[in-house]
Amino acid sequence: MSAQEDTFISHLVELRDRLLRAVVAVVVVFVCLMPWAGDIYDILAQPMMQALPEGTRMIATGVVTPFFVPMKVTLLVAFVIALPFVLYQAWCFIAPGLYAHEKRLGLPLVVGSTILFLAGMAFCYFFVFGTVFKFIAQFAPKSITPAPDIEQYLAFVMSMFLAFGITFEVPVFVIVLTKMGIVDVAKLKEARPYVIVGAFVIAAVVTPPDVVSQLMLAIPMCLLYELGIFLARFVTKRQPEAVAE
Repeated sequence: MSAQEDTFISHLVELRDRLLRAVVAVVVVFVCLMPWAGDIYDILAQPMMQALPEGTRMIATGVVTPFFVPMKVTLLVAFVIALPFVLYQAWCFIAPGLYAHEKRLGLPLVVGSTILFLAGMAFCYFFVFGTVFKFIAQFAPKSITPAPDIEQYLAFVMSMFLAFGITFEVPVFVIVLTKMGIVDVAKLKEARPYVIVGAFVIAAVVTPPDVVSQLMLAIPMCLLYELGIFLARFVTKRQPEAVAE
């Protein structure tokens, strides 16, 4: 019992050290970016500014909102920049308890899921926002002047980033389910019609009530599901070899 307690405490100490290093890395990057917090928010707001009428700006209804909103955006950017180091700390903590074949699969999944999540955010920023904002602006009455609040805009942007980031993780989910033996490739193909319907239902729930944003979320989700099926074939073929080892 004493040996088990010592091992458990050592794991807790290592977890604390890894978390502390990850937090310090994010804080250091955040402090370095603070002088440019306003510019960082301007970059985030660029898709909306391009859709607004000429001469129109966004507004801030709160007293401290002009300070805190750019700080929140800068903290998010700092986390994204420090994400490789954060994931490295997580991998160093988890890797010693994995088998060799789990390490071969785990590291690509961690790296791949990170890249896919960032790709989903990039797709949302560079393609979805501009299209959706322009589409919505076309239906705005001529008698009003749109002036979005920066805090509400940040909440909308964060929800869209999260929705598209998770959507781009579909291949990872499919591979994990296949690797765990919960489903096989044949069942994944049979579930294709239900996945298509579910993709459009999810898109209708998490995106604004316009057809454009719903299509731009549902269609990539279906395509990424097909990509997951394609990659799952290779995982299924290599599974007997990993079990033998």
